[in-house]
Amino acid sequence: QVQLVESGGGLVQPGGSLRLSCAASGFTFSDYPMNWFRQGPGKGREWVATISNTGTSTSYVDSVKGRFTISRDNAKNRVYLKMNNLKGEDTAVYYCHCPLGESWGQGIQVTVSS
Repeated sequence: QVQLVESGGGLVQPGGSLRLSCAASGFTFSDYPMNWFRQGPGKGREWVATISNTGTSTSYVDSVKGRFTISRDNAKNRVYLKMNNLKGEDTAVYYCHCPLGESWGQGIQVTVSS
């Protein structure tokens, strides 16, 4: 079955950077686009970014454009989210998502605070 496992979260100061990683297994990774979502405290789950199956096309929510970069390595079955110039409003649990079976990772906490 589809398994998605996120890593790389933590506590970072405003203006800092983090790179999230999602390890995928149980399906042909290179056949599917991949997404990152997030859920901030007291908020609903929000779409953050999408990357096509080949990695040639990406899209982002307006609030992270120019700061976040989604990428993938199909040889390693991994998708990444590089987050730069982090702000307090980026504090959230971040989730990796695959449209195959609407599969979600367990989520990983990112906290931006001084």
